[in-house]
Amino acid sequence: MLEQDECLLRSRFLLCIFIGFLIHSVVIAEIPLGSKLSVVDNDYWVSSNGDFALGFFNISDQPNQFSVGIRFNSKSIPYSQQTVVWVAGAHVTVGDMSYFELTQEGELVLFDSLKEGSVWTSPTRNRSVSSAALHDSGNLVLMDRDQNIIWQSFDNPSDTLLPGQSLVAPNSLRAASKDPESSYYSLHMNASGHLELHWESNVIYWTSENPSASNLSAFLTTSGAFELRDRSLKPVWSVFGDDHNDSVSYRYLRLDGDGNLRLYSWVETTRSWRSVWQAVENQCKVFATCGQLGVCVFNDSGSADCRCPFEVTGTNKCLVPYEKECESGSSMIAYKNIYLYGIYPPDDTVITSSLQQCEQLCLNDTQCTVATFSNSRTPQCSIKKTEYVTGYEDPSVSSTSFVKRCSGPFAVNPNLTKSPPSELPPRLCVPCLIGAATATFFIFVILQLGIVFFICRRKSSTRKKVTLAFTSPNSKGLIVLSFSEIKSLTGDFKNQIGPKMFKGLLPNNHQIAVKDLNASIEERKFRSAVLKMGSIHHKNLVKLEGYCCEFDHRFLVYEYAKNGSLDKYIDDSALCRKLTWRKRVEICSSVAKAISYLHSGCREFISHGNLKCENVMLDENLGAKVTEFGFARVDGNATYCGFSAEKDVEDFGKLVLTMITGCRDHEHVELCEWAYKEWMEERVANVVDKRMEGGYNSQELERALRIAFWCLQMDERRRPSMGEVARVLDGTLNVDPPPPPLAFQRQLQIDDSEENGSESEA
Repeated sequence: MLEQDECLLRSRFLLCIFIGFLIHSVVIAEIPLGSKLSVVDNDYWVSSNGDFALGFFNISDQPNQFSVGIRFNSKSIPYSQQTVVWVAGAHVTVGDMSYFELTQEGELVLFDSLKEGSVWTSPTRNRSVSSAALHDSGNLVLMDRDQNIIWQSFDNPSDTLLPGQSLVAPNSLRAASKDPESSYYSLHMNASGHLELHWESNVIYWTSENPSASNLSAFLTTSGAFELRDRSLKPVWSVFGDDHNDSVSYRYLRLDGDGNLRLYSWVETTRSWRSVWQAVENQCKVFATCGQLGVCVFNDSGSADCRCPFEVTGTNKCLVPYEKECESGSSMIAYKNIYLYGIYPPDDTVITSSLQQCEQLCLNDTQCTVATFSNSRTPQCSIKKTEYVTGYEDPSVSSTSFVKRCSGPFAVNPNLTKSPPSELPPRLCVPCLIGAATATFFIFVILQLGIVFFICRRKSSTRKKVTLAFTSPNSKGLIVLSFSEIKSLTGDFKNQIGPKMFKGLLPNNHQIAVKDLNASIEERKFRSAVLKMGSIHHKNLVKLEGYCCEFDHRFLVYEYAKNGSLDKYIDDSALCRKLTWRKRVEICSSVAKAISYLHSGCREFISHGNLKCENVMLDENLGAKVTEFGFARVDGNATYCGFSAEKDVEDFGKLVLTMITGCRDHEHVELCEWAYKEWMEERVANVVDKRMEGGYNSQELERALRIAFWCLQMDERRRPSMGEVARVLDGTLNVDPPPPPLAFQRQLQIDDSEENGSESEA
């Protein structure tokens, strides 16, 4: 009997808990008129699949600021990762006694207890609204009795798009931010059908590269593509996330507070969101990304920091140290590799001038605060007249900025005064001189003994092991090594990881890869080349950390890539399976961006000259990093690059065909001819590597083959730039069907010559 009573009490207790849960988290197909949510009750309307919830939340640091909106609600997503995807009234906040109601008149009303009135309403009053619903897609809809949609949140986005949601003009996305001075970022559709990222209203810093058209809509697909569609819903422009077509449960596209548009995917293994695409690849190129905090610069980990190159005067803002009214005149300070621009206001005056003229123009103009000289295409001087200046800094930026500052008066130390003249002539102190001479002699002897001891100690240490004179891997300078140190680091070249590539270990246990160039490059040219390459930093380029230039030895010391070179994955049938279609596309895209950076992103043009699978390294995530750039092989020996961009483009076309087919035809003539013939006769499936698991994306395959054949054109003038190649592979640039590549054209030339020869004989 007691057991029965205990079971009954336990059942009632569980039933109460369940009812309480339903009260606070209501899962209903339809939300009737008169339904209300409040901050105090902390209740929610939940979609039928449980993936989304509508309710109040607090995302600010202020305790009495709440917003109402839709967030992810899946049990597989931790609460801290349940991202908000829509906010009523964009970024309206209310007090802790506020409520959100679907009124009897069919309006959604957000009532603010602090202002004692409504701060946002849906424009649906007296429009026959009979109910609301939160769909499984995350769309909040208001419907009439016939289930026709009168209003929906998908048509009124805040900063996020969900799969299945469109963005049409004049709607826009506006970035959320805690700082009102940096919340000016927005995404618009202009009259020509281009997507544009704006800062405020008059600065455009990113545009989608699609043909001009009207009545386009931006659309996020469930497969991870962001598209512009015409009236017939046909894509005219599209970009793809890294995991496009992969099995991903949740995605969203958001205009983040830093002004960048990103596509996010939920990763089940790490239980976190991952950015799989972003509009502006270089975050420092987002306008005013640092606001008033300084200039944008990449740190050692590859993320963007804001640093102030000027003197900070007791404030958290980075302002130009010039007051426009200097009593003692003004002077200019030069900052190399920095591009600066004004933000309040953001309009700069651009003048054609030389470097010296640019500095003088600003110095002579009492209103000018900063001048930036750049010479990418034409020499230009940008004049700014505001103390609010920002920009970006990078070793590859060829711009020089001049910052005006007031010339302060000479510092005078009031404690220093002239000594009165001595009334008596000075007397010579002989004991003092003898003591001073003796002390000096002993100090000299001790210093000499110390120097001899240090030299002997260093030689002894060098015999036993590599000295501790290495600079840190994070140092800006390159490590300069002797040949004996190279042998010691690599264990006498015992651990070979590639063609003339050896694994090594620094004294601080930092792994490195040592490349034997087997070169006879003149010492001055070699040192000049490695110093130039040591200043190059890109996420898809292997970092050069040091070198050896001793006698006839020429070695390069690179950062270590865990999975070695790409060629062993292509040649090995077991390893080849790890290269899925998605991974192969990512590798091709990464290599294209790396070569594009060498061609146009550095201070001066650098050709690779020897691009092939052996010189593409793979990190722990099979991410591609290009190595041995700046040096090329001629007759088996390395030489400093003097090749053209077109040579790199041709080599890249060969690499793409290798990645698609899995074939390593070193001549590439037969491979290219066969692949082009299969493509022309619409048998592209035959081209794809049969060892690859998981299938391929037909649209991406078509783009990859087209751009490869364009890269392999015999007429170098018809080959695209590597920047265009990268955009084609990413799906942001369309590419026309290519004419026959070089293999076919060479064969045609041979056929024509043979035919002409036979005619002449006849």
